[in-house]
Amino acid sequence: MQEALYVRFQGTTRSERGHFPGVFALVNGLAREGRLTDEQERFRRTNNDWYDANYINPSDTDPTVYDPHLNPGAVAWFKMSSADLIKRVDGYLEILAAHGVGCERAESSEPGTIIYEDQYQVVVVPHRKTLGET
Repeated sequence: MQEALYVRFQGTTRSERGHFPGVFALVNGLAREGRLTDEQERFRRTNNDWYDANYINPSDTDPTVYDPHLNPGAVAWFKMSSADLIKRVDGYLEILAAHGVGCERAESSEPGTIIYEDQYQVVVVPHRKTLGET
């Protein structure tokens, strides 16, 4: 078996668009709904700001990267070598657990067709698992 090169933290329930939302989308969704405590909101804001200041947002480089028509189901994965990005996810996972939102860690050596890549992450269009799956 090939060593996993990528890791993703995602919900356990598919979104309206048919994919599993990532950890940041899930926590940001709780914030939009006004469900975070003051402490959780401070954590979210501080850490979202840190990610924004230190790492590239793929949408800033390619505004079409998450376009559902051009790249259906596109999702981001961390490269396993991105320890600084990955270690900050724990706080987001704690928030999700406190609100009963299911989240899982997925690892893969081939998560899909890479449509964006930088030093820390990739965005992929996932492979179809079975012939009839969309």
